[in-house]
Amino acid sequence: MPRACVIVLDAVGAGALPDADQYGDEGSNTLGNVARAVGGLDLPNLEALGLGNVEPLEGCPAQPGAPAVAGRLFERSKGKDTTTGHWELMGVVTATAFPTYPHGFPHDVIDPFMHRTGRGVIGNKPASGTEIIQELGEEHQRTGKWIVYTSADSVFQIAAHEDTVPLDDLYEACGIAREILTGKHAVGRVIARPFTGEPGSYERTPNRHDYSLEPRRPNYLSLVRDAGMKVHGVGKIGDIFAGCDIDESHPTKSNVEGIQQTEQLLQDLDEGFIFTNLVETDSLWGHRNDPVNFHRCLQDFDRRLPDLLEALRPGDLLVITSDHGCDPTTPSTDHSREHAMLLAYVAGRNASGQIHEGEFADVGATVNAWLEGKAPSRGIPGQPILTP
Repeated sequence: MPRACVIVLDAVGAGALPDADQYGDEGSNTLGNVARAVGGLDLPNLEALGLGNVEPLEGCPAQPGAPAVAGRLFERSKGKDTTTGHWELMGVVTATAFPTYPHGFPHDVIDPFMHRTGRGVIGNKPASGTEIIQELGEEHQRTGKWIVYTSADSVFQIAAHEDTVPLDDLYEACGIAREILTGKHAVGRVIARPFTGEPGSYERTPNRHDYSLEPRRPNYLSLVRDAGMKVHGVGKIGDIFAGCDIDESHPTKSNVEGIQQTEQLLQDLDEGFIFTNLVETDSLWGHRNDPVNFHRCLQDFDRRLPDLLEALRPGDLLVITSDHGCDPTTPSTDHSREHAMLLAYVAGRNASGQIHEGEFADVGATVNAWLEGKAPSRGIPGQPILTP
């Protein structure tokens, strides 16, 4: 029976897109710049699969006979965040950028949020999530007010200390914010950002939860399900797609857990689609401008890659890709407007170093073809990278 697995290495971009200057991201190249910053990549298993064929990478030479199709993917959507990237991988193009708030959220958003949640708001500005809890965490604990902040992305983020505000109350407040943020204020995601600790040493916890808009249908997820296949979302996939067309969601609190869940599903399932997001390259290291630990995070995945490959059955499709960049070597701590990396491998088949230059939606088109889904209607982009 046909099986497909897509693993998104969050924020592992592969070079600036042609319009990167419109986003302030000229020169961004997450993979390439990390390679230079650490004196060369040490990722032997990804290298053997064909990572060095994606683009020139220090320490990771090209492999002319690599078993995976390698390349870079172009993004049509207006944006550079998790939602637009993942949606477009599955054929949903965001033609109009989600709203952003470089000066904070207006009164017609904040006032009803405070009224309905019964708590005040502090912050209400673009900020680093790790920095704003140090800045305002003590005041939050003293007053009980929400810490609300945003970024260059279309996000409404709510931080609260787990000892001050119960998690269920934080999640309920995020649901209220999601109801308020519609129309012209329809941000891509509302994000719960719980933290713990003491003043001066606050730390975010793994209990984050995202509340996304619902993607348009049909898309490649709905087409796969229409063909009778189940979709299994690992990590934050269920949140990104607001639960739409995700048959079973497997939330995780770390990359290690995400890799374990993916391997277990590959061992247990006889058919269907496994869609995994591994977030730590983005959340822990990209936004913190830490190329050394960014590389170490990739090394952690590289060490487990043989286990994932071993769990594949002959004819299984494995795609390793990304959703945007987050170049930790640039002054910005925001996402960067970059190509997605691509490695597409079929167990038992050698691609002999084939190169593919396409678009994000080619990933979903490939999965749909592999799982014998219906042909997409006009308006859903993408062409299969490989066919069964």
